[in-house]
Amino acid sequence: MQYGKVIGLEVHTELKTASKIFCGCTTEFGGEQNTHVCPVCLGLPGVLPVLNEKVLEFAVRTGLALNCKIAPYSKFDRKNYYYPDLPKNFQTSQYDLPICVGGYLDIEVNGETKRIGITRVHMEEDAGKLVHAGTISNSEYALVDYNRTGVPLLEIVSEPDIRTPEEAKAYLEKIKSILSYIDVSDCKMEEGSLRCDANISLRPLGQEKFGTKAEVKNVNSFKAVQRALEYEVERQTEILSEGGRIIQETRSWDDSRGITLSMRNKEQAEDYRYFPEPDLVPIVVDPVWVETICNNLPELPDARKKRIMTECGLSAYDAEVITATRAMADYYDEIVKAGAEAKIAANWLMGDVSKHLNSCVMDIRFCPVSPVNLAEMISLIEKGTISGKIAKSVFESMWNEGKTAGEIVKEQGLVQMSDAGELDGIVAAVMAANPQSVADFNAGKDRAIGFLVGQIMKQTKGRANPELVNRILKDKLTGK
Repeated sequence: MQYGKVIGLEVHTELKTASKIFCGCTTEFGGEQNTHVCPVCLGLPGVLPVLNEKVLEFAVRTGLALNCKIAPYSKFDRKNYYYPDLPKNFQTSQYDLPICVGGYLDIEVNGETKRIGITRVHMEEDAGKLVHAGTISNSEYALVDYNRTGVPLLEIVSEPDIRTPEEAKAYLEKIKSILSYIDVSDCKMEEGSLRCDANISLRPLGQEKFGTKAEVKNVNSFKAVQRALEYEVERQTEILSEGGRIIQETRSWDDSRGITLSMRNKEQAEDYRYFPEPDLVPIVVDPVWVETICNNLPELPDARKKRIMTECGLSAYDAEVITATRAMADYYDEIVKAGAEAKIAANWLMGDVSKHLNSCVMDIRFCPVSPVNLAEMISLIEKGTISGKIAKSVFESMWNEGKTAGEIVKEQGLVQMSDAGELDGIVAAVMAANPQSVADFNAGKDRAIGFLVGQIMKQTKGRANPELVNRILKDKLTGK
């Protein structure tokens, strides 16, 4: 029997506020264990939480960017469960009245666009971090760091509209891109700022009713999510094919072994014994405030991609790469604004600029070559002042020395040789010194011309205008 896949994702993203959701403790990553804490986030008796207004603003901003409706009235609830990283023994979250509902996100997989529904976006607090430290007297033990406790989280819950692991990966990439564009999260998966719980079930093809799902918890890379889902498809298919029954459970992903492992039976909503948080007042959102936030949203990835394709004539692929992050798209817009030809600017950005950034593990916001300076270098190529080959050397110097292209070209004497009379003599000399290559060309071996061009460029130290060299050389070889 063949089975169809049904996948839903729960994305958790830490918000880049300066302080925690209900207290004034810092949200800075790291720090000495248990130093970014206070009586409120430790849940000590007698304390009262106060909602950080910036968290609410970021939640509304996210909901609007994901095409959600913003609830005029919402509230916080207590989600009760015991786990050592929750010092209060409950998590302050939102249950039946979340801040954002009913959104959607369009993704593209294999050239086809698909719409994924978003059930809700709600606010909650993060838990601490358990560190499995070792063994004492043959018993394993763990330590807990509460620095992360109370860091504000948004949980973005998709509809079960995803049908393949590839779609799941594309959805996560799009979510990350949007969260970065609207500047609500740094999305550093390696620091736990963006995590995902993946729910997957199988059902016989043609059957409407969903199968029993398994949840894979806290997967923190796009590749890992795809691999975990692919493994679950194999595991569940094998069980069902042998007449077995899928257990609704929570599983963990072991990346080194490439398998999921059972953790516990999956809890139902009633297991958490939700009830309204008595220490926090309900949230009534001013529609004028929501409208102000909406009007101040930046141009989002899809709209920006479409604009760049229309205005700059770029292909869908090029525009997709350039708009993957807001910082890169901003950099590109600045190059074009400074006068560089759009396609050449895109090639340099996706080529040498990205290559240097990747080798230095550097964010483009800290690129030592400014968009204006890169545009100046591109204009020197377009004017014929320097060749494309020399430009690579110029760019290297710009990156390392922080100088402009004009300064480097002047200091190093790199102006391209474009005087036909001067090049004519050099071409004639190279031909005279390489009679065999000339004979090879005359015998129909077109490759010989490449060798001669190389010798001319070597003689001129790369400064000769390649286009002019080729024209002069062909004229001489063909007797024109």
